[in-house]
Amino acid sequence: MTQVSFYTGVPDRLAYCCRLLRKAQQSGARVGVLAPAAMLERLDAALWSFEATEFVPHMRYQAGKPELMAATPLLLAERAEQLRGWPVLLNLGAEMPDPIEAFERVLEVLSRDPEQVQLGRQRFKRYKELGHQLDHHEVRD
Repeated sequence: MTQVSFYTGVPDRLAYCCRLLRKAQQSGARVGVLAPAAMLERLDAALWSFEATEFVPHMRYQAGKPELMAATPLLLAERAEQLRGWPVLLNLGAEMPDPIEAFERVLEVLSRDPEQVQLGRQRFKRYKELGHQLDHHEVRD
């Protein structure tokens, strides 16, 4: 079963994701990020600029560039099937990734936005119904 980790109450979701992805990359993890195009654009820009003295290697999904994508530790994509083969998934979309079994671990980062909280609760409940291992981390300021 897939391990699913929820990070809730995040005051600045984009900044938190940048720090989380930096930490994952520094530990040698390969992470796929699933999100709508607008969120991926913001995350892509933030990963270039959130720390003036650091670079977090990443790229957006590009069909026909398998060698380049295989060499990056962080791949940003709009569809879960574009991230097959990546062990860790950071899900920033509103829906549960399908198929979730394609990933060893899924990370869910939720801000304090009421709509995001509600959608996150629905996903948490569904993950639990499917028998996935869940853990929850409440982020404090």
